[in-house]
Amino acid sequence: MTEQRRVIAQVLSDALDHPDVEAVHRRASVIDSRISIATVYRTVRLFEEADIITRHDFGDGRSRYEQRSEEHHDHIINIRTGEVLEFYNKEIEALQCALADELGLDLVGHRMELFCVPKKSE
Repeated sequence: MTEQRRVIAQVLSDALDHPDVEAVHRRASVIDSRISIATVYRTVRLFEEADIITRHDFGDGRSRYEQRSEEHHDHIINIRTGEVLEFYNKEIEALQCALADELGLDLVGHRMELFCVPKKSE
């Protein structure tokens, strides 16, 4: 792995949000100003193909990325602010498994993304 790929991997590993390629590039450039946006695009694609990171489409026209984790979680996206919250709910997980079972299937994976707006004040 090249030093530039190491920097990009570290940026993705340290991210507490779900950055797009441009955000990854900005963060990586602080560490190594020689990293080009093209290098970030190529590296992100490589990491995605190697199942090191996961790509998400949260409806804003930009692919977002996060480091692949063994711990499953789902996402709630505030479409007004772009804020992305991660959550895990064992009742929802059990319901999904029960639904697959009712249909004679074994659930092997899923992705849940809930798109929301703030509640109106009454």
